[in-house]
Amino acid sequence: MRHLLGTKDLSKEEALAILDLAEDMAQVQHRQVKKLPALRGRTIVNAFFEDSTRTRTSFEIAGKWLSADTINVSAKGSSVSKGESLRDTMLTLDAMGVDAFVIRHPSSGAAKQVSGWVGAHVINAGDGQHEHPTQALLDAFSMRHHFAKIGNPGFEGKRVAIVGDLLHSRVVRSNVYLLSKLGAEVVLVAPPTLMPAGVENWPVTTAYDFDSVISELDVAMMLRVQRERMAGGFFPTPREYSDAYGLTLERLRRLKEGAAICHPGPMNRGVEISSAASDSAASLVFDQVASGVAVRMSVLYTLLGGEEGIRE
Repeated sequence: MRHLLGTKDLSKEEALAILDLAEDMAQVQHRQVKKLPALRGRTIVNAFFEDSTRTRTSFEIAGKWLSADTINVSAKGSSVSKGESLRDTMLTLDAMGVDAFVIRHPSSGAAKQVSGWVGAHVINAGDGQHEHPTQALLDAFSMRHHFAKIGNPGFEGKRVAIVGDLLHSRVVRSNVYLLSKLGAEVVLVAPPTLMPAGVENWPVTTAYDFDSVISELDVAMMLRVQRERMAGGFFPTPREYSDAYGLTLERLRRLKEGAAICHPGPMNRGVEISSAASDSAASLVFDQVASGVAVRMSVLYTLLGGEEGIRE
């Protein structure tokens, strides 16, 4: 595997290999000394042209725990803020001998473009409203652990609902492609104004009534309402949105036994998810955060760990 640009083109075997390796990487988090020499001498640049806390920090920790040299570049601290093009910025960094770029960019398709310009490996850390593959992988990792814990392992026969602002989400696309390949049935739940165009061609079923599916779910994944990407008019008020599509205390009580709650963060408590739900025993929210480091260690090692990971 040369790059990780999305889960759409990731095979089931490649996805499972990353998840299996992440099981080993997760053990590092429980050690007193959290270091492996696997990527010593490699240089990874986290090029984030959009704000991030969880993704950038977990990629930085993942690289450092694998003994790679990690460097953070942001739009505000780079020549992009002076008017330099993305292409020239990435070619400049690539000329320094970087081994891998982890890139987040507000434009869909940016990571794929960069992969065609540079000689380094490229990992998509979120491009516009397109994909966020490592988020989907860590979501799947957390779900897989949960299913095994309750004695019902695997994704076959599991029903996962992704609920909320689907229109502006890159997480939904990556999760749909990955979870369906792993054998889960994916249900998308949102008001008509927040349902993506062309969703009828995705390997999913759709619903506009959250209450009609809540009691049948193995996982309810709640997505943040991305107000910063909205011009208005997608729903009347936050309170009405919460009443219709939020994981309220009443809906929490209607989840079946063993069902789990996921949220990729950051959360708008009281809008798409209540504090009662996010802090409940069914919540995997902080498991997802912990899983993020292990999964990103796995991805970095998969791309950079062997002979095939040596920069050409």
